Amino acid sequence: MRSYPVLTSTLALATLLFSSNLIIAADNPTKGAATTTVAATTLPVNTAGSTMTWNAKKFGGEHTGTVKLSKGSLNVNGRKLTGGSFEIDMTTIADSDITNPEFNSKLTNHLKSEDFFSVEKYPVSTFKITKAVPVANPKAGAPNYTITGDLTIKGITNPVTFPATVKIDGKTAEAVANIELDRTKWDIKFRSGMLGTAADKVIYDNFTINLKLTAGGVGSPSMGSR
Repeated sequence: MRSYPVLTSTLALATLLFSSNLIIAADNPTKGAATTTVAATTLPVNTAGSTMTWNAKKFGGEHTGTVKLSKGSLNVNGRKLTGGSFEIDMTTIADSDITNPEFNSKLTNHLKSEDFFSVEKYPVSTFKITKAVPVANPKAGAPNYTITGDLTIKGITNPVTFPATVKIDGKTAEAVANIELDRTKWDIKFRSGMLGTAADKVIYDNFTINLKLTAGGVGSPSMGSR
């Protein structure tokens, strides 16, 4: 018995199905296509290349100094900052404007005392980014991110928000910010005007931190990706 009609029908059906698949593929060009994703990377902070400089003003004067970071990391995705955190070694707080060694030591020890940062009890302060929002169309040289995070000093945590200039190339990152803080929110009230301190003895409540973080780079491999 000849089977040519059956063979012809089978070929016709196969041709129809093949044509239908081509039409479906044309209507759905992305179906089955491979998608390229960029892994989020955690870059370790280079503590030696990062700086924190503080400035506090009082009636008739001011003091400037430094404090060191003990560790930290910045989370990036491609060229975008997504998060991060760092720890501040409060035992390293120091004054840099008083040249007399005795007076310099006196101020430094006072800053470490319970009047200010209670360093013996709280040797570490921390900051954790909770939100990093890019600024739309930032002007050249102006901050390009708004950073929000939780700052913990003396065991007290408060949210802070500040502008920052962030540069990321995938393997390295740098963040620079000038942060203004109200010390009374962390129970640092020595000679605060809010306590009725005499005007000529007042230490102003607000002080500033000039922060520069560098992360990643040669010799600082990624701590992992997620």
